[in-house]
Amino acid sequence: MKYHIITFGCQMNKSDSERIASYLEKKGYKEAEEKDANLIIINACSVRKSATDRIHGKVKKIKEKPTTVLTGCILKRDKAKFSKLFDYILQSNDLAKWPLFGGKETDFFKIPPKRKGVSAFIPIMTGCDNFCTYCVVPYTKGREVSRPAKEIIEEAEKAVSNGYKEIWLLGQNVNSYNGEMTFPDLLRKINKIKGDFWIRFVSSHPKDFSDDLIRAMSSCKKVVKYLNLPLQSGDDEILKKMNRPYTSEDYKNLIERIRKAMPDIELSTDIIVGFPEETEENFRNTAELFREIKFDMAYISCYSPRPQTVAYKMKETVSDCEKKRREKILTEILKENNAEKTKKYKGKEVKVLVFEKNKKGELQGKTAKNKTVLFSGPSKLIGRFVKVKITQTSPWSLKGEIKQK
Repeated sequence: MKYHIITFGCQMNKSDSERIASYLEKKGYKEAEEKDANLIIINACSVRKSATDRIHGKVKKIKEKPTTVLTGCILKRDKAKFSKLFDYILQSNDLAKWPLFGGKETDFFKIPPKRKGVSAFIPIMTGCDNFCTYCVVPYTKGREVSRPAKEIIEEAEKAVSNGYKEIWLLGQNVNSYNGEMTFPDLLRKINKIKGDFWIRFVSSHPKDFSDDLIRAMSSCKKVVKYLNLPLQSGDDEILKKMNRPYTSEDYKNLIERIRKAMPDIELSTDIIVGFPEETEENFRNTAELFREIKFDMAYISCYSPRPQTVAYKMKETVSDCEKKRREKILTEILKENNAEKTKKYKGKEVKVLVFEKNKKGELQGKTAKNKTVLFSGPSKLIGRFVKVKITQTSPWSLKGEIKQK
């Protein structure tokens, strides 16, 4: 019995795949390459239409069809579409009920994950209570449920003792974590774990980003000074239609407080262009705020309607071509900002966590502030922190040299 897991989507999907793999191996399965597996699991996401297109494309390429399972964040309507392509469509967090195995009721989060790489992805909560009008998560993952803090801290301690150098705390809105303590206090607890490692977290909702969280981030040395804070739109009218309960001014004020406490912090954001009824003026407001804040990175996506969401019933007024144009404008603003901002790294020595070798044979890693760094060196450095002197900069990455001992 051999299995192969294909993961599409966010860090939460990656984390779920690690627990699915562990559970499969307890049931006697062994991991194999896709071509050798008789059980293929696609753990995917239908948050965007492009993601469902990837699922279609992938499953149709599977040859000599083994048993196939689709799991992850899948909408009811998408399940119906995929029912003829997969043998099973199942909930990832309900493994004990999978008909392939049978078995007793089990707590999904108590399954020890089978981790790969150098990062430990630790879910602290699931689900979402925000119901942004474009988002399917409340319909695929349900309402917010927080894990006990003790479980999370123990999982982090074990990951650090096993040599993981990066702890990712995951949730659809980590700021609303409510498991015997607040999220800022959870950060403080994990920061006290002995060892040389970084703490990262996603995702954060601006409406719940407290001053106490700012204090925790600034005072905890292991919490990286890098933050992804989704803006989604810089226009108040569109934010209201998205059910994002803050204004562009609220967001700007929050960024000011964060930068006042941590002047060296680097920021990324998420933006949706082409939301229903987004006018040229609405978009210009987003572009202006984008220029003003000067993000270090941004994940820009073109709006795609998803069944069950409120926005699905709204009339689409922006063509695909126009969405792409707006996406390109924001990307160019980001590129201009970063071309100037990354120059400050030239000649400096930075701490880098090495992740892998790329196709060109270069080592590739990240700084604490999430900058990609490329340099030459032996494979034995993968999974370690190294010091790299930066020799070249570009808007999207840095190149450098490491002194061999």
